[in-house]
Amino acid sequence: MAKKILVIGGVALGPKAACRCKRLAPDAEVTIVDENLYISYGGCGMPYYVSGEVQNLDALRSTNADVIRDPEFFSKMKGVTVFNQTRAKKIDRAKKTVLVEDLNTGATRELAYDKLVIATGARARVPEIEGITLKGVLSLTRLEAAEAIRKACEGGKVAEAVIVGGGFIGLEAAVALADMWGVKVTIVEMMDQLLPGVLSPTLAKMAEQDCRAAKVDVHLSEKVLRLEGDGDNVAKVVTDKRELKAQLVIFAAGFIPNSSLAKEAGLELAPFGAIIADEHLRTSDPDIYAGGDCAAIKNIITGKHGYLPLGSMANREGRVIGSNVAGVDATFPGYVGTWALKLFSLSFCGTGLTPSQACRAGFDAIGVCIEQLDRAHFYPEKKMMSLELVVDKSNRRVYGLQGACVDGDALKARIDAVAGVLEYAKPVIEDISNLEVAYAPPFASAMDAVNTVANVADNVVSGRFRAITGDEFMELWHNRANNDIYFIDMRPPKASKKIEAQYPEWHAIPLEEIKARIGEVPKDRPVALICNSGLRAYEGLLILKNNGITNTSNSMGGMQAVTKMGLKP
Repeated sequence: MAKKILVIGGVALGPKAACRCKRLAPDAEVTIVDENLYISYGGCGMPYYVSGEVQNLDALRSTNADVIRDPEFFSKMKGVTVFNQTRAKKIDRAKKTVLVEDLNTGATRELAYDKLVIATGARARVPEIEGITLKGVLSLTRLEAAEAIRKACEGGKVAEAVIVGGGFIGLEAAVALADMWGVKVTIVEMMDQLLPGVLSPTLAKMAEQDCRAAKVDVHLSEKVLRLEGDGDNVAKVVTDKRELKAQLVIFAAGFIPNSSLAKEAGLELAPFGAIIADEHLRTSDPDIYAGGDCAAIKNIITGKHGYLPLGSMANREGRVIGSNVAGVDATFPGYVGTWALKLFSLSFCGTGLTPSQACRAGFDAIGVCIEQLDRAHFYPEKKMMSLELVVDKSNRRVYGLQGACVDGDALKARIDAVAGVLEYAKPVIEDISNLEVAYAPPFASAMDAVNTVANVADNVVSGRFRAITGDEFMELWHNRANNDIYFIDMRPPKASKKIEAQYPEWHAIPLEEIKARIGEVPKDRPVALICNSGLRAYEGLLILKNNGITNTSNSMGGMQAVTKMGLKP
């Protein structure tokens, strides 16, 4: 008798699992149930449809051969039965059935299963506040919402938009609206930085500055209290600090796993509400599997269950689940958390833990930052790359790497290299310092940036110098009336003398002159050094040390980092 495989959810993981199962077990009866009209689409592509970079909404539903993935496609091409606009209402684990309802007719029936896959995804976190049901208030989680947003922009109905949440989707939506449609965009984030839980404060300030440079307003540590309308349409967003005009409001303040079905069925959930799945992606019921945005998966670095709603992970998990329900023993080791984001001028990318995440996990972690060219310094085409390596001060273990660069492809290459190491090993600083990467001047420096950031981390952890971030340096500078710090700019005179002429406390002593002018530097005061990227200041710091001046600190990333954060002397 053919095995019955029932999949609840038809966006990413569900179709992947269903098709994988049919390839391995052609005789299996595979059925997908989904409450939406559209199925099997690239949800991560919705901001790019809104922006116009993806011209046709059907492109997000198509194969690479431009065939629409609708129920008929799955039936004819994959041998998979799809019931769309059909809601799963209850799982009966004893009977091994799922009660479903046809949303068009209201008719209900039970579907039997031998193996069940829960791929119900997640929903946008939307607060229960006044005005939330007004027209023009949306979340960018369904194709219908993406279509409504683009039509409103095309029709000239949106002059001002407020995006609630400064995470991935919120920032992608900001780029789409501001870049393509010229909409005045304001981001309201209740945390004190953009991309909270994803970027360190230093890199988050770079993301914030990138938005501000594109004339996108950013309000941090701010909470939306209510929405006000003009008739049925949204017209104003009221926060705890201001009022903002808006004809469009997009809620992008994170996700809540759609796990109510699993909870009612008695399956084990994580404290944050996602369905717990083991390395085979089985739930606490061995005949039920779960993955994607509704599931809690092990974080490889911390060893604890975590939550990472990304389409790439859902697809990889779907293949593993499809193999397992077909009778193959497949495992999913977990995740380290690798992501990429394109903003206006800069792209951001990361893998593993941020410094704060590592500390919360109980590690003795710090972040070490650099600014280095992504190609050989003598190659005509090159961009400055920011990298931050997260390392343990006690055992030198590496926990993560994040960065920013104008060239997103160059940045992604470095992040992916370290992601692979984090996934299958427990690397220490030396492993990244000696990591072998492809070299040619059009692609990298002979000492690649990913090696350099590990070398700097080695120097910091070994106590060879005290590192401070660019924003910490500028905070010391702006508070100079209350401290006794001697500031040195070690850049060539053309850059450093301009600031010294304006501020006498800013001492322009280029690296080439430091030995000859060592007598100018006081031995009884703290000394803070800065240069263009951090390297010249480090060289100067060593010269000072050899001359008995040891109370020194070096600004990591130098003026390059300071400028990217939008800071000024």
